[in-house]
Amino acid sequence: MIVTDAESRVAVATQRQLIWWRFRKHRLALVSAVIVVGFYVIAIFADTLAYTEPFDTQAARSYIPPQPIHWFDADGHFHPTVYALKGRRDPRTFKLAYLPDPAEPRDLILFARGYEYRLLGLIPTEIHLLGVPDGRPQDALFLLGTDQMGRDVFSRLVLATRTSLSIGLVGVTLSLVLGVLLGGLSGLYGGWTDTVIQRVIEILRSIPTIPLWMGLAAAVPASWSPQQVYFAITLIISLIGWTELARVVRGRFLSLREEDFITAAELAGASRMRIIFKHMVPSFLSHIIAAVSLALPAMIISETTLSFLGLGLRPPAISWGVLLQDAQNLQTLGLAPWLLVVALPVIVVILAFNFLGDGLRDAADPYG
Repeated sequence: MIVTDAESRVAVATQRQLIWWRFRKHRLALVSAVIVVGFYVIAIFADTLAYTEPFDTQAARSYIPPQPIHWFDADGHFHPTVYALKGRRDPRTFKLAYLPDPAEPRDLILFARGYEYRLLGLIPTEIHLLGVPDGRPQDALFLLGTDQMGRDVFSRLVLATRTSLSIGLVGVTLSLVLGVLLGGLSGLYGGWTDTVIQRVIEILRSIPTIPLWMGLAAAVPASWSPQQVYFAITLIISLIGWTELARVVRGRFLSLREEDFITAAELAGASRMRIIFKHMVPSFLSHIIAAVSLALPAMIISETTLSFLGLGLRPPAISWGVLLQDAQNLQTLGLAPWLLVVALPVIVVILAFNFLGDGLRDAADPYG
C-alpha cells in the first residue's frame, strides 16, 4: 500500500495540528476569529481610538447628526476633512438643526492630541488615533453624532466595547473555573458529592433566566460605585453560567475515570486536584475551548440585557446595554435614529462568536 505525504503528516501530527488543519478549512470561522480579535484590539486600545472624552457633556451639542468625512479635496487629492457644523433654529418649529458649513473645513489627522488617559492603564499620554490639529475634537468632530447630553457617540461606543467584552471574558473565566472544578468533582467522586452538585445545577437551571437575573441584579445596592456594580454583575452572570459546562465535564469525567492512565495516577499517589487538572482536563481541552467560545456571546448578551433593562450597569458606567437605553424611546429615535448604531457591534460580535464556536466545535474532534 502506498502512503502519501499527506497521510504521513496526519499520522505524526499532534492533536493541536489536527485541530488547526480542520479549523482553517472553516472559512466563516476564520473570518469570525479575525472579527473577534479585532473587537478585543478595539477594547484594549479604546482610549486611543476615542477622540473625545466620553463624559464630556454640553447641552448645545445635543443630537448632532453623524458627520460625514470628505476624503478628497476639490483637486482630487487625498485630503480627509470634515466641515464645521453650524446650528440654525427653524423659525417655525424652533427646532435646532446642525448643517455642515463648507466654508470652514477641518483637517483630520492621525495621532492627534486630545484628552489625557493612561495607555494600557500604565502610560500617561494624550495621543489619539484620530483628531483635529487644534486638539479640540469635541468642537468639530462627531463621526457618529451625539446623544441628548451632547456626548460623542463614537467615543462612548468604543469605551462601551471594552466594558461589555471584558465582562463577557471575566464571566466566562469564572464560569470555566466553577464548571471544571464542580463538574470534575461531581464526575470523579460520585456518591453524595455528585448528588448535591447535580441537584444545585438542576435548581439553577429550573429557574427562568430573566427573573433570576432581575432578582439578583435588584439586590445590588443603588449606592454602589460603577466599579462595584461591574464586579457584582460579572459575578452574577458567572454564578448562572457555569451549570452547562459542569454537566459536560461531569459526563466526560465519568467516562474517563475508569481509564488506565487515571488508575495509574491514583496508584502513583496523585491528589484529586492533580488528577482533574493535570490528567483529565487536558484530554478534552479542545471541547472546553469550543464550549467557552459558545458561552462568551451568552455572557455578553446577559450583560447587555441587564443593562438595557436598567438592572445591570448604570450611568455613569458605559457599556453596550447602557448606550442602548438611550435608544429604547421611540420619541428619541425619531429625533436621533443614529443612536441605534450601538446595536450593530452587538449583532456582529455575537454572530462572530457563534460562528467561531461552531468552527472550533467541528475541529475539536480531528478524527471525526
